[in-house]
Amino acid sequence: MNRAIERLSALAHPARLAAFRLLIKAGPEGLPAGEIARLTGAPPSTLSSQLAILERSGLTRSRRDGRSILHAAAYAAMGDLIAYLAQDCCEGAPEACVPTTAFTCKVPT
Repeated sequence: MNRAIERLSALAHPARLAAFRLLIKAGPEGLPAGEIARLTGAPPSTLSSQLAILERSGLTRSRRDGRSILHAAAYAAMGDLIAYLAQDCCEGAPEACVPTTAFTCKVPT
């Protein structure tokens, strides 16, 4: 439960949520921080701290590629969070929750 709270807290900021949604769309290769800043309109200095919070929560990961740092969504962590939120869905009638509980991400992690 603590990990879920940490992840929900990381997403509870408009700039972080926008960056995370952008990274989900970008796929497993991710995007350089400068591109994320450009596409979200966030100042690079502010975005850096926002991306660090997402990474500490486990929802994103980063890697160096030459002079750039690429950021990518951690799809398994996203799936874990969605599963946690839906685990008690519909009080024992899971067929009512099929679209939510059937979520699986086909993107490799």
